[in-house]
Amino acid sequence: MIHAPEAGVVKLAGTFNGWHPEANPLERSGSGDWIARLMLKSGQYEYRFVVDGVWTTDPGAPKSTTNPFGELNSVLVVGLDDRTDLL
Repeated sequence: MIHAPEAGVVKLAGTFNGWHPEANPLERSGSGDWIARLMLKSGQYEYRFVVDGVWTTDPGAPKSTTNPFGELNSVLVVGLDDRTDLL
């Protein structure tokens, strides 16, 4: 989830979808949040949001790592017992 009330289109790209933003467009909620529902196996995933064509680090991510372009990828760790379906 990302809060971007002024955005027209928000997509999600990461290691779980081959970094293809078109694979996971987010849905806008009434409060200006954008939400994606994904089923992910346990493991560690890197991702970024694409807000109106601009690649953006998740401001709410507790972990991040530097990518080959000198920017930050957000990191999501999914445990065996995690049942989170919102990103």
